[in-house]
Amino acid sequence: MGDDPARARLLVVGANHRSSSASLRERLFVEAGDQPSFLDRLRRQGIGQAVLLATCDRVEVQAAADEPERAADAIAGALGTAAGLDPAALEGQLYRLEGREALRHIFAVAASLDSLVPGEAQVLGQVKESHRASRAAGMAGPELDAALDAAYRAAKRVRSETTIGERPVSIAAAAERLARSVHGDLARASALLVAGGEMGELIAEHLIRAGLGRLTVTARIAPRAEMLARRLSSHVAPFAALDEALTEADIVVSAVGAGRPLVTGEMVAAALAARRRKPIFVIDAAIPGDVHASVDALNDAFLYDLGDLERVAMEGRRGRDAEAKIAAGIVDEEVEAYYRDRAQRAAAPLAVALRRRFEAEREAALREAGGDAAEATRRLVNRLLHDPLVALRELGAQAEDRATAEAMVRRLFGLDREGGEGEGK
Repeated sequence: MGDDPARARLLVVGANHRSSSASLRERLFVEAGDQPSFLDRLRRQGIGQAVLLATCDRVEVQAAADEPERAADAIAGALGTAAGLDPAALEGQLYRLEGREALRHIFAVAASLDSLVPGEAQVLGQVKESHRASRAAGMAGPELDAALDAAYRAAKRVRSETTIGERPVSIAAAAERLARSVHGDLARASALLVAGGEMGELIAEHLIRAGLGRLTVTARIAPRAEMLARRLSSHVAPFAALDEALTEADIVVSAVGAGRPLVTGEMVAAALAARRRKPIFVIDAAIPGDVHASVDALNDAFLYDLGDLERVAMEGRRGRDAEAKIAAGIVDEEVEAYYRDRAQRAAAPLAVALRRRFEAEREAALREAGGDAAEATRRLVNRLLHDPLVALRELGAQAEDRATAEAMVRRLFGLDREGGEGEGK
């Protein structure tokens, strides 16, 4: 099928966990309070339809524009400006998708197939919230709205027809089981989330549902920690006081992926001494890891990374991968369905016009034939054939155009089907 027949073409520009480093994504991150001004900046540059999706694992703009290449440049520039970065610093770290490729990406994001851990549930909610913010800013439009509404339908199918949404929970459940083996009743335990990635939030949410007594959130960007703490109804600790926060935590979940250790052996050793050797269960949910390997050698410190948790839930991982393939097939089906629907909608006015023209010619033929059905039929055939045949004759000197027109006529009227030229089909 061809791309969207609508004039404005879909595009996506952004950075995610595969395209760029965590440190760059942190620079690009646009706080909720700053998003209206960011969208207004895009509007002033001639982009009338745009959604800004800013999460721990991605910062991207999903848009529709008449001149997608120019719009993509404008979006990349706006992201760089908001982050205080020179455009050269973004070279090779932003993806640019257009047309069908952009649509499939939008569907995959909504269905949580483009996440660090496929299947986690909160991404769809984030997309919908970003869509609402776009509408509030007057930046929604028919092409982008249609694509996102279709993406929600695709995500719903993925959720209802696969079990992929259960698989990341199995990783979080593994973390819960291990935490209980170290500390017993979680109601008496406190946890520290070093926020930055979706998997860390997922584990923290699971621990809360399992009865965790207290959660504290810290992040390198303070507003992000405050926003997440409000959502999780938890406490906030300044990132500069990470050492102190470790001392008070029975469970530590770190999910930044900064590319260097944020939690060192020395920090955990000091925390254990201050805790009088009360054990600390550490979950390194980042890729690359946040916790130095030396922590694992400390007595009373129990370090597990995502690989360890996945091994605990190996059966779940195999099932998740299988379900992800099924989900990807659903997304492909929904992309094709979207383009079929758009093509049908685009063709509808032409179909109405044809029907009106044919009906008018039928009525004229009946009047002229004076009620003679055979004569009316002959006149109707002549009337309907007149304009197409004149057009084909006029294209006679233009061989390529004539061949294209003839092929279209044959397809429209089924002339190449068996019996198509003589059986009145």
